[in-house]
Amino acid sequence: MSAPVVSDSESRFDRDVAAQPGAGHLIVLLGVNDLGHPGTVAPESERVSAADLIDAHRRLIARAHERGLKAYGGTILPFKGDTLGFCSPADEAARTTFNHWLRTSGEYDGVVDFDKALRDPSDPQRLRARYDSGDHLHPNDAGAEAMAEAVPLKILRRLR
Repeated sequence: MSAPVVSDSESRFDRDVAAQPGAGHLIVLLGVNDLGHPGTVAPESERVSAADLIDAHRRLIARAHERGLKAYGGTILPFKGDTLGFCSPADEAARTTFNHWLRTSGEYDGVVDFDKALRDPSDPQRLRARYDSGDHLHPNDAGAEAMAEAVPLKILRRLR
């Protein structure tokens, strides 16, 4: 496993989640940079697979559950045609494999399907134009709003 998925997510978990008093829920949206950075802004040696992403998510789920938190996984958004060079057949295959695991494994307490909410119905590997910031990778304000609306509020109302 490459360092970014492991060290960044785990140190961020400690700082941004575990250190927050009263936290009861965690929504994890992690993986697109780990797929896209190697070979672009990071060395190719940091390349990760879907299995690497799944392992990192499993560790975050375990850490959340150890602290009594409900953990919800967010699917990785589509990024076909991005202007930063993230998209490749291998990265799309890893994204698809990861998202399938997330939707079907039952390992998280629930799933937030950001992919489904923001993808272009006529080309599911691409962000819907009205949600695209212009780089075909990052959502714009309307995309951020659609992501917020994709979170089923009933999961946040559940008792711990």
